[in-house]
Amino acid sequence: MFSHKFKDFIIKNSVKKRLSNVKHIASANSVQTIGIIFDETQSSQREKLINEIKKWQVAPLSIEFIVFKDKVKKTDVFDYTVFSNKDITWNATFTNSAVDQFSAKTFDLLISYYDDEKAALLLLTQLSKAHFKVGFSSVDHRLNHFLIQTEIDKCATFAEELFKYLKILKKI
Repeated sequence: MFSHKFKDFIIKNSVKKRLSNVKHIASANSVQTIGIIFDETQSSQREKLINEIKKWQVAPLSIEFIVFKDKVKKTDVFDYTVFSNKDITWNATFTNSAVDQFSAKTFDLLISYYDDEKAALLLLTQLSKAHFKVGFSSVDHRLNHFLIQTEIDKCATFAEELFKYLKILKKI
């Protein structure tokens, strides 16, 4: 238990040190591909979020998501990519190749759908090569280009606010 909390502390500090040198570069690209980092330990509304995004005329093939769970059993089988704290080394790198592939993709939009600062989620968001990152206002503001202030259980409100501002920013 203590080593888990100490590892989280070290990884969070590593991410925050990297964020002090980040310079956000604005991208004029329109949104064609969307990546979603979803914390399933906080919310079980993954499908509802995807359906809300699809309502805004986003092609279903352009959405890719990865799900974080606090605990994943070896016997659990998922039809989507799942990662946990066990997939992170003490050096703040991922041991799961699917997570590395997700972070290496250049999404036009990355949605960080979590409002609790967990080391794995912060690290994945920070490592992502996405052009435009959106998240909740309760998470470190240096991680994302745009922050939305709402509750995590309100998927419809989040999607409505997101696409309202994406239209204003001429991203869609």
